[in-house]
Amino acid sequence: MEVPFTPDLEAKIADTAAQQGRAPADVVQELVARYFNEDSHYLEAVRLGDEALDRGEYLTHDEVGRRLHRFLDA
Repeated sequence: MEVPFTPDLEAKIADTAAQQGRAPADVVQELVARYFNEDSHYLEAVRLGDEALDRGEYLTHDEVGRRLHRFLDA
């Protein structure tokens, strides 16, 4: 697979790779893998939040404010 990059982005990739003593392709592969890993964690957190809402487990805006004030005052 080939993915075209803008000259600016390609330069950033090359600079990062040079600073780390790595090949640009390795840097890009790591970044893409990290993106998908973080994205899957985010989607799991959203799913858990949706399930909590469905169960009625949530705080109102006022409850969040009270908890925040108690935390900051402690």
